[in-house]
Amino acid sequence: MFSLLLAVIYLSYISLGLPDSLLGAAWPSMQPQLHVPVSYAGILSLTISCGTVLSSLLADRLLRRFGTGQVAAFSVMLTAIALSGFSAASAFWQLCLFAVPYGLGAGAVDSALNHYAAVHFPARHMSWLHCFWGIGAASSPCIMSIYLRREGNWQGGYRTVAAVQIFLTLILFCSLPLWKQTAEDSDDNREAAVPVSAFRLLRMRSVIPLLLTCFCYCAFESSNGLWASSYLVRERGLQSGTAARFASFYYIGITAGRLLSGFLADKIGDRRMIRAGLCGMLAGLVLLMLPASGFALPGLIVIGFGAAPVYPCLIHATPAAFPRGCTRQLIGMLTASAYIGMTLMPPLLGWLTGKCGSMRAFPYWLALLLLLLSLLIRKGIRSET
Repeated sequence: MFSLLLAVIYLSYISLGLPDSLLGAAWPSMQPQLHVPVSYAGILSLTISCGTVLSSLLADRLLRRFGTGQVAAFSVMLTAIALSGFSAASAFWQLCLFAVPYGLGAGAVDSALNHYAAVHFPARHMSWLHCFWGIGAASSPCIMSIYLRREGNWQGGYRTVAAVQIFLTLILFCSLPLWKQTAEDSDDNREAAVPVSAFRLLRMRSVIPLLLTCFCYCAFESSNGLWASSYLVRERGLQSGTAARFASFYYIGITAGRLLSGFLADKIGDRRMIRAGLCGMLAGLVLLMLPASGFALPGLIVIGFGAAPVYPCLIHATPAAFPRGCTRQLIGMLTASAYIGMTLMPPLLGWLTGKCGSMRAFPYWLALLLLLLSLLIRKGIRSET
């Protein structure tokens, strides 16, 4: 039964990745059809991320009451509803409306599955699970690029991804008995007996640097995911469909990197994997900054490949570094911090590009986030047990 549940969790990580990269791939075509400024992608990203932060902070309470299985199933159902709404929208305000369940569904399932994987699985499974997130994140821009070639039909791309989410929702609801049969809460019940307050968590010396590390990493990842297509269109002269396909290679790099990380993580360890990832991100960013357009594609792949182990290893290292009674709440806080980075930084970049009238600052923005991440990473994981 446990192996069947593990397969369901792998599929759940695909459902996590599918919606994350759609907006960035579709926006160059959505923006002129909706007759709004290019920076309005940041508003949608902000709305989605606010819902995600809220549900991440509530994840500890939801998990204690309903369990991981029910939280995951209902959360994916919310994202399916939201994507269906996006596919039918004809005005920007409608997108903003459906962005609310879009974000609420993403945060709770992210926290639930990350906690379950960090507590129950070795490091290799955490990397491979996030590799499946990359499969979802890489697939949706490819799907969207097919529809964008058909006269900019971004609604069809959202409709197709919504159908996949509905299918995954059905699988999750059918799998609910598996969570009970595998006694999913054996470790969680021990945690529930000794809950730790958020205030006490914040007083631990490593928590704030760890929260800021997740903030900077996900700000980097989401800024790249949201604006890479627009950068390639506006600064490198690519067509929107081609740019969407190129942007998907960033997620392909993440996916391939996490597949490889799974074979190395148990032997090398979380900290060394994170350091190697930072070096890869730097190498890819150098390629992206080179003036020749031919370096942009390999640059995006190398950035994704380097970024691959950073977030999974951060999450997996958390339970070993902190007391058992606080890991579920702490992972919820880390997820919330990650989404706050997604909430604040991509819209800020959109505002800056709107003021500057170009996307030239995009690679330098990524460089600044990478520098901050490198400075924080050394303080992020220190044993508190």
